[in-house]
Amino acid sequence: MVYLVTGAAGMLGQDVQKALAGRTVIAKDRTELDITDAAAVAEALKGVDVVINCAAYTNVDGAEDDREGAMRVNAEGPAVLAEACATAGATLVHYSTDYVFKGDASSPYPENGAYDPINVYGESKAEGEKAVTAGNGAKSYIIRAAWLYGAGGPNFAKTMARLAATKPEISVVNDQLGQPTSTADLAVQTVRLLDAGAPAGIYHGTNSGQATWFEFAQEIFEAAGYPRANVKPTDSASFPRPAARPAYSVLGHDAWTRAGIPEMRDWREAFHDAVAQGLLEDETSA
Repeated sequence: MVYLVTGAAGMLGQDVQKALAGRTVIAKDRTELDITDAAAVAEALKGVDVVINCAAYTNVDGAEDDREGAMRVNAEGPAVLAEACATAGATLVHYSTDYVFKGDASSPYPENGAYDPINVYGESKAEGEKAVTAGNGAKSYIIRAAWLYGAGGPNFAKTMARLAATKPEISVVNDQLGQPTSTADLAVQTVRLLDAGAPAGIYHGTNSGQATWFEFAQEIFEAAGYPRANVKPTDSASFPRPAARPAYSVLGHDAWTRAGIPEMRDWREAFHDAVAQGLLEDETSA
């Protein structure tokens, strides 16, 4: 099997490559492969059995003023990949997001929940999902992720650890609920999905359990060696941003059960494993 990883230099792309260690992997970052370039994608897919698309426009606030850019990477790019995979007979793994939902639920969103994004980024990712389904639905996995952190890039966990070391007190929103998710865990789960030959379709790739950003920040402060009490709760209105955020981003994991694959472990266990492996070291050693 030959695997092509797009967006390979990103936080998730790096961990996907680690999870595929020992296998034949072609890794392409955005400077090496523009996923919106049909000719380049077709060339890159020669001899490839599985494409794992980690390329994405991830600037949620920036997308509000750059709709064209977000749509190009998050919707047009996946459409090109799906069509190329269909032509080549390749399997496609495409990562999406909890932002395809409105965020006003009170119980975990099912995999077949209706699209209802509240910002441009969410719209672009929803369109990308539709394009993948239309272009190569029979041989594609759409994996929705959320609240990602990992060793290979900037993220909330690293930011909080840095602030813990430099600020006597910080305020973090306590009215957004979701699932902090390790990119290392997500990468391993992706490989499990592929190795199991699971049915094509949508899967929710988030660690289990739930927390608010405030609760996650408390956990980070404690892991970094600082008092949890240094984190104070506040609400989203205190931190207005260009793009609206979903208040409820907890995703259900029924598709894993149907596929006979255990859901991802509790977020706290995953986070503390990441800390033990050095996730916060660069942020707290300064």
